[in-house]
Amino acid sequence: MDEIITDIVEALRAGEAVDDRALVRIVHAQLRRDHVDKRTYAKRRLLPFYLRVKREEPDRWRSWGITSELEERLLAVLRMKPRRTASGVATITVITKPWPCSGDCLFCPNDVRMPKSYLHREPACERAEQNWFDPYLQVSARLTALSQMGHATDKIELIVLGGTWSDYPEDYQIWFISELFRALNEGAAYPADTAAASGHTPVSGRDVSEAIDADEPEARDGHLANRSPDRAALRETTDQNPRRASGPSAPAPLPATAAARIAWYRDQGFPAREDELSAFAAGAQAAVNTGARSYNQAIHELYGASAPHRTLAAAQRGTWEELERLQHENESARHRVVGLVIETRPDAVGPEALMRIRRQGATKVQMGVQSLNQAVLDINGRGLTVEQIERAFAWLRIFGFKIHAHQMVSLLGATPELDRADYRRLVSDRAFLPDEVKLYPCALIESARLLRNHQDGSWRPYPEEGLLSILADDIVATPPYCRISRMIRDFSSGDIRAGNKKPNLRQLVEARLERGQATVREIRFREVGTGEVNVERLRMLEVPYETSVSRERFIEWRAQDNRIAGFLRLSLPDPSFIAAHTGEIPMRPGEAMIREVHIYGAVARLGEGGRAAQHLGLGRRLVERACEIAREAGYRRVNVISAVGTRAYYRALGFADNGLYQQREI
Repeated sequence: MDEIITDIVEALRAGEAVDDRALVRIVHAQLRRDHVDKRTYAKRRLLPFYLRVKREEPDRWRSWGITSELEERLLAVLRMKPRRTASGVATITVITKPWPCSGDCLFCPNDVRMPKSYLHREPACERAEQNWFDPYLQVSARLTALSQMGHATDKIELIVLGGTWSDYPEDYQIWFISELFRALNEGAAYPADTAAASGHTPVSGRDVSEAIDADEPEARDGHLANRSPDRAALRETTDQNPRRASGPSAPAPLPATAAARIAWYRDQGFPAREDELSAFAAGAQAAVNTGARSYNQAIHELYGASAPHRTLAAAQRGTWEELERLQHENESARHRVVGLVIETRPDAVGPEALMRIRRQGATKVQMGVQSLNQAVLDINGRGLTVEQIERAFAWLRIFGFKIHAHQMVSLLGATPELDRADYRRLVSDRAFLPDEVKLYPCALIESARLLRNHQDGSWRPYPEEGLLSILADDIVATPPYCRISRMIRDFSSGDIRAGNKKPNLRQLVEARLERGQATVREIRFREVGTGEVNVERLRMLEVPYETSVSRERFIEWRAQDNRIAGFLRLSLPDPSFIAAHTGEIPMRPGEAMIREVHIYGAVARLGEGGRAAQHLGLGRRLVERACEIAREAGYRRVNVISAVGTRAYYRALGFADNGLYQQREI
């Protein structure tokens, strides 16, 4: 690997561009010289190898003659999947445990190994199941993977998925969120350089449990981390594992708390291997697929009858005091939470629920809209009304949350014309106007009740050409303050019985738009991403629009080529709405709300400089402009729905802690 690094360095020193294709050529040349398997020099191993040499073999590292400027370029070559942090934060998605769902939608998969609507083969779901849905272990696995790929993990957006958040008991919600913060506060990542340099990449609880020799954790009363690992049993498993590395390049021990948790799950007899998990759920899944049991019935029977799961449920209870202590710690932690997202249904959104999730630290809500056509909602078993969706949007906006709506096309009862009109209403009717949209086509999964409609011919997915046309039109209709986050679910093609199976659907749609030279205004299409930003040529532009409960100002930094380097969402609430709901909401008349501040550019580590968009003072200038607008509009105070990890930033801008928000007098 030494030769690969030096070849890259020499190419960079000579002024050559080393892109992925050039890197492949360098690696393949070394493989031919050494006559080894291609996995020996996998890209994921190069960066950890470089970091280990720099730390542990300084003389060898100095012999490479790498200057700070050259190192910056080298790291850019070695970093894997730079797009993962191009939007400004490193994202960690975690999944809650299987639980009965308050809905019974026709199109939802009913995988009893997962929360409703998710499949165990989806990447995040697979990672969650491998970690027994433990939030601490899920964060540990993802933090490790991001570090091994060379991404900064100082700024983390946590996305909590698993259906309707409010369906879970409150003490489980508090415990789950607490463990997310605990994992980040403790820096619960497997050491990236030693792990990947040895070729062992711990992406799951089962995997890492095969390679640990950890010290016992410090005792901590009242939560799952108490249990000390059965070290003899773990060593026995490790010794039998042929993939276990040994010698000086062996992986360092897993963090103690993670090791203890893995041991606890093993001791309790939880299924671990795929064959065990499959056998555990097989009977219940067959009953659901044939209609003999509903998803909720199967969940009650499967997990209620399992002694290990009953024991676990008794331990999954948190307290507000512990959560708030962990949140306070995270304000100055190495891995700070700069965004926390939960997922729910529109009919579960109201003042009481929003007060609770705001106290938990949430800043964004993903909400399943799917359709604004009442007939389509009804035939698909959504169990809610368009009026409930309208009220949910109003409450979320007044509380300051970012609103991430899920919208589907090709549902039962829909037509291309209805779908186009439905999406136009979503992004133009002042009762809705989401900040972000997941726009994806309905795909048929065997466990979904929609299978019967496909079998009798009453539902057919749109053909590809028609689907691309609808999605392209929807992108063009999207206003400049809205971001289309994705266009597919992470279902594997093998799980999809009918519908789109192409993972590059978005690229196909965007290629169609480029051929037609369409004007695209939505945010994701315009993000600066990993590119450089010329701050002197940025312009601050304002996009005003109105909703049913507020006047909104979308303030953006825009480059000459229309790319967006950052933005702020300012909400000026309707005074009459605030007055009518005094006592229900934590806001008073005369208070504006900053709902989001986001600066794009590859994440630079906290405290480090650079020319990336995040370190040019762009956020501060957006905040100052928002305060000016609010003052000119007659507001006396500005609230900000800050994340736990951004509280210190806003204090430095003159905001003081004020209940669920931070506030500044203007």
